[in-house]
Amino acid sequence: MTEPKPFTLRAAELRDVAPIVQLIRELAGFEKLTHLLEVTPEKLRPHLFGETPVAEAMVADVDGQVVAFALYFTNFSTFLAQPGLYLEDLFVQPEHRGRGIGEALLSRLARLAVERGYGRFEWSVLDWNASAIRFYERMGATVMPDWRICRITDDALKAFGER
Repeated sequence: MTEPKPFTLRAAELRDVAPIVQLIRELAGFEKLTHLLEVTPEKLRPHLFGETPVAEAMVADVDGQVVAFALYFTNFSTFLAQPGLYLEDLFVQPEHRGRGIGEALLSRLARLAVERGYGRFEWSVLDWNASAIRFYERMGATVMPDWRICRITDDALKAFGER
């Protein structure tokens, strides 16, 4: 059996936008949510690398190929009166799982949150993704049983905003 090639973690660069979008497509397929996809490199680029970026990304590459990503942004806790780091999405291509890439990305983001003086590092997980939940709990994360995500989008968002 061949030894897996080493991976490298790094902050995403402009050249990574198209590979990140491809990984987002793969993530949507895994989550059975491709019907919600509107992302393109052109739509994502300004939010990561424009004049006023609102998100950041970290990637893992193997032999120069991006095989995983984590997209995150700053949120804020009023209770702590501190910013926090919110992980929007993390995805490792199936053929590269089990090598520590996901844990390395999460660990790097946790370190980043500490370096920035943030009070929290948070993310969501689908309730049916039992293997991810077990993985996060083994790392020391608490799955918050009493909290649910609320969301308003598209026409409902516009209509509510006009009230």
